[in-house]
Amino acid sequence: MSRIQKRFEWLQSKSEKALVAFITAGDPDLATTQELFSVIEESGADIIELGVPFSDPLADGPVIQAASQRSLKSGTTLKKIIQLVSDIRKSSQLPIVLMTSFNPVFVYGQEAFVKDAVEAGVDGVIIPDLPPEEAGEFDALAKTRNLDMIHLLAPTSTPDRIEMVGAKSRGFIYYVSLTGVTGTRDSLAPGVEEKVTRIKQATALPVLIGFGISGPEQAKAASECSDGVIVGSAIVRMIEETPDPAERKEKLKVFVRSVKQSLQARK
Repeated sequence: MSRIQKRFEWLQSKSEKALVAFITAGDPDLATTQELFSVIEESGADIIELGVPFSDPLADGPVIQAASQRSLKSGTTLKKIIQLVSDIRKSSQLPIVLMTSFNPVFVYGQEAFVKDAVEAGVDGVIIPDLPPEEAGEFDALAKTRNLDMIHLLAPTSTPDRIEMVGAKSRGFIYYVSLTGVTGTRDSLAPGVEEKVTRIKQATALPVLIGFGISGPEQAKAASECSDGVIVGSAIVRMIEETPDPAERKEKLKVFVRSVKQSLQARK
């Protein structure tokens, strides 16, 4: 059983919803990423998603695009991120997911990437520009090494596509709650509950809502119909806007804890 599956089973036993926290690996540098990983884990995140920077991103809004540029300027590479995961695994068993464009994986070599990522301790991958219809080779390699391939669904996904993604995904399904790019929003998009309910009817996998979750209130609202939330831009913006290391850690602690508390069962 994968670390991701174990985590969801544990959450279910406690009647809690999952918090997936996204940070861009290498923003502002890899040493800081490792420190922030620990802070976010200690503050209650259930899964941490490490973004792999790429010069031509897909679906990233301005906040995460800027983080990717800062990361690339500091010399971050996919190989170094995999080494970072290996270093993190010396002290943490929290599930780790990499979110990356396909190009860095292709350049690395698909088989080599899967092998190295799994050996380092990566549990899952999200590759937005590698849809299920084109992921046959990668998916076969990932299955062989028990690497969860997490696919995305969106408000525009048809019933047939929902069925296909439900069948092909592992770990969980990432529901993109709005059309457009990542970024914080003032409220959840209309129709989220209906769409997530439809997805949950088509799969036994957990369904998590991402894109536009900016704080505890939205997280709680999203969790009413889902199995948890993915929070990215709000965290990445906090990292960018707080250059002082001690202040940055404290702000992240407070924010992550507040979001996680909104997802816990009420006694």
